[in-house]
Amino acid sequence: MKVSDVMTKDPDCCTPESKLSDVVRMMVRRDCGQIPVVESQSSMKPIGVVTDRDIIVRSVAEGKNPLDMTARDVMTSPAVTVTPETKLEDCCRTLEKNQVRRVPVIDEQGSCCGMVSQADIAQYAPEKMTAQVVKTVSQQV
Repeated sequence: MKVSDVMTKDPDCCTPESKLSDVVRMMVRRDCGQIPVVESQSSMKPIGVVTDRDIIVRSVAEGKNPLDMTARDVMTSPAVTVTPETKLEDCCRTLEKNQVRRVPVIDEQGSCCGMVSQADIAQYAPEKMTAQVVKTVSQQV
């Protein structure tokens, strides 16, 4: 099984200049916890990600007003990515190695074309593989 078999296609993406409130609306609309940050809407090359946790830790917890912030202010960079042709097992290892729950998927040009999450893996991968990913990603560093 490959990433292309399980990924969510055409995710919403933001740019570093996107208002954080717009990023949050994307998360709500797509019912997700991570939005890829791309260098531009024309290139769609991921340079980072904004997670719901990034917003809390880098704005609210620091007493900053998220309404005055952009994706650049809270994003995690660089983005860890996989390709549609990546084997699902290798994608799981990428999640584990980087202790992340989601990764953008990039095409041959390096443009964001999808997302893979732990939930996608849980739906399609064998139980043992899913359990290993959840266990490893959840371990404290």
